[in-house]
Amino acid sequence: MAYQRFEDLPVWQEAARLYELTEDLLGEAAFQGTRGFRDQIDRAALSVSNNIAEGFERGTTPDRLNFLYIAKGSAGEVRSMAVVKLRRTRPQDLRRQLETIRDSAESCCRQLAGWADALQNSSITGQRHLNDHSRGQYRKGQAIQQGKQQWEESKRRALERLPEDHPLKQEARRRGEL
Repeated sequence: MAYQRFEDLPVWQEAARLYELTEDLLGEAAFQGTRGFRDQIDRAALSVSNNIAEGFERGTTPDRLNFLYIAKGSAGEVRSMAVVKLRRTRPQDLRRQLETIRDSAESCCRQLAGWADALQNSSITGQRHLNDHSRGQYRKGQAIQQGKQQWEESKRRALERLPEDHPLKQEARRRGEL
């Protein structure tokens, strides 16, 4: 599925939720945190969704990856701060809020890692580089790859139908093709 808007991305939605959870925690009168801690977790939580959005809107895969990794780093930062604060927080309801923030940040990290892995293994270099010629080349490469896979499958089926003592079948077994 190709997303047209970053707002539709499940990872952006989770990142927006992470920021909302963080805002809710910071709005709690019982929450104790230095001004620096509060400011840092607030900025890091907002950074996750903002960097996902900026990466989504970029025109090349390397640009996109850069912003996804920044977003992942910010999610890791929020998770770290939640875990550190959990070690010193006593009221149970605040602990639950911190655990939810930690879990949301971890979910963002997992989703961003999966997206980055998929982008790194893609032969498409980004929408900025797509034009009629590059789209045609990409489709041609895909067709060639599909043809090779079909050829290998046909060859394997033909070899399987040969008698066990046939030299071609024995050679294919030795090469690990059967």
